[in-house]
Parts: sequence; C-alpha cells; structure tokens
Amino acid sequence: MEKEDMDLREKVPFFESKKGIIFAGSVVGIIAVVLVALGNPKNMGFCIACFERDIAGALGLHRAEVVQYIRPEIIGLILGAFISAAAGREFQSKGGSSPITRFFMGMAVMIGALMFLGCPLRMVLRIGGGDLNAVVGLAGFAAGISIGIIFLNKGFTLKRNYRTSNFDGYVMPAFAAGLLILLLAAPAFIFFSKEGPGSQYAPMYISLAAGLIVGILAQKTRLCMVGGMRDKIMFNQDFLLLGFIAIIVVTALGNMALGSFKFGFAQQPIAHTDGVWNFLGMLLVGWGSVLLGGCPLRQLILSGEGNSDSAVAVMGMISGAAVAHNFSLASSAKGPSANGQVAVVICLILLLVCSVANSDMIKKNN
Repeated sequence: MEKEDMDLREKVPFFESKKGIIFAGSVVGIIAVVLVALGNPKNMGFCIACFERDIAGALGLHRAEVVQYIRPEIIGLILGAFISAAAGREFQSKGGSSPITRFFMGMAVMIGALMFLGCPLRMVLRIGGGDLNAVVGLAGFAAGISIGIIFLNKGFTLKRNYRTSNFDGYVMPAFAAGLLILLLAAPAFIFFSKEGPGSQYAPMYISLAAGLIVGILAQKTRLCMVGGMRDKIMFNQDFLLLGFIAIIVVTALGNMALGSFKFGFAQQPIAHTDGVWNFLGMLLVGWGSVLLGGCPLRQLILSGEGNSDSAVAVMGMISGAAVAHNFSLASSAKGPSANGQVAVVICLILLLVCSVANSDMIKKNN
C-alpha cells in the first residue's frame, strides 16, 4: 500500500501539488514587487479591481481623471488564461447561469472593493507591504466568505451552465486583444491619466508579459483567494491558501529588500484607515465572490477559459467601477465617501435577498 500511495503522489501534476501552488504564489509575489519597482503604484503590483477601474476610465465610462489607463496586466491575464487553457485542452465555451444576477453581483463586488481600495489580491499585497488596514480587510473578507458558505450549505445556487457556441468563449480573449490594440494605437477617444494612480505604471510590454505569466499560472493552479478560504472553512483544505501565503511572504521580503515595507495603519499608499468600512467593504467582496464562485482574479481567468458567466461578472465589475466613480462611491486616501457607505449597505441588503432567493430556505419555509 505504501508503494501505491507513493506512486499516486508521484503522478500528481506539478501545478496541482503544494509545491506547484507555492511556486506560483512566489512568482506572483516577485512580479508584483518588480512591477511596483518599475512604476506601478505602491502596494499595487497587481490589483484586479483597481486595474479594471482604470480601464473603465480609459474607455470613458467614468471621468475621474486620476484613474484612467488601459492596464496591460488585465489584458495579459485574460490572454494568458486563454493560451494556457487552449494548450491544455481545457478551453470550453459555456454559460447561461443566471447572467443578469451575476452582472449585478459583479457590480456589488466592485463597489465593495473600491470602498476598501483593492481586490483580494491587492489585499494580500498590502499585507505584504506592512499595511495593517489590509488585515482589517482580511477579517471582513473572511466574515463575508463565512456568510456566503452558510448560504451554500443552505443550497444556494445560480443553476448550472451549458455548453455554448465557440464564439461565446472567444469574446473575452477578443475583447482583451481589442484593448491591446487601443493601448498601442492610443486614439484620441481613449483617456490616459496625467497624474495620480492612473499615470503610474510599469513599461507596457513588461506589464503585458507579467499579466501573461500570472494568467498562465493562475489558470494552471486555479489560484483563488476566495476558493482558498472557502476550502479551508468547509473542507479544512489549505492547497489554494498556500499560494496566497507565498505571495505575502515573498512580497514582504521584496518590500523589505527595496526599503518600501511600512508596518502600521497610517500613511499607507492609496489606503484609508477607517476600520469599519475597510471591514464592511471586504465583507461585501468576500460574500459576493463566494456566490459568484471565485474572486475577481478567478473570474478573469475563467473568462479566458471560455466561461461567459464569468465574463458577465467581469463586465459587471467594470460597470461597477464606472458607477462608483460617476456617483462618488469610491473611497480615497482621505476615507470613504458618504455615498459609498450607503452603496455598500444597499449592496449587502441585495446580496442577502439574492442569497435567500436562490437557496432552499424559501422552499423549506413554504
């Protein structure tokens, strides 16, 4: 039996092993540190929410002049996942699972992320930079995931998806390619920040290459912060969490080596110190992401694999970024806005309604 167990362990593909996920997380951490050193905003080597917000601004969906840029990292993530899935014969066009619900959930997740000022990936990068506000966000994130798990255990589902035409699966990779063309051509109708976070970026081709690498690694390992915490709480499995622990450790070491590690709450880059709204913002992100089936990074990767349900969620997030900046919902380094606080509460109520309506609770009560 011992020999059979050893044979089984030897047959596990590298990226499905603990060594593989730790390797992937370490590479992501190194890339994030390098991107910041080359020009990306501090503690923002990778931030799905922030970068989608910048893309929304570049396309004119909002007019906040300090956050407008077509981020090559997002393009690379989608195309990297597409290339990896196609090469591994895992690309499959599918969709049709409650698309309009997923769209508005994506909006809610983005509103929560912009209250906190970062997605789950930026949250761990901020922790690796010494930002204790992100630890508060992590507590809220875990609480949101726990609430989502309660409803998963109550039978929550957005119903199954179905095989669709190949055309559906190619839409998001084509969208990413279109963004790349717009970035290269820089026509007059595309907006680019002259100052602020949107004006801070690493060289385009390095950012694109970074996105491709992370997209491939995330596709191979199924890297997902929400999935990691969900699996730990529900099944006591720590496989996916190991990747994010590796990101924190490597990022912290990199920041220390570059002299950019700053431990504490105050004066952290592109962050605020309001603990209540950092907590609630990430609670909203965690809860909504569990119901969607993955964090913002995972949704991008799945969209590159041909999943149009995830593509709808991504478009909901981009639209949510536009709404957040058009209606002053997003936080700033000065703190959360009053409009944003109201929006987060409304989104939490909507998630509660959606969670109950799509679980077995109503059926059992009736």
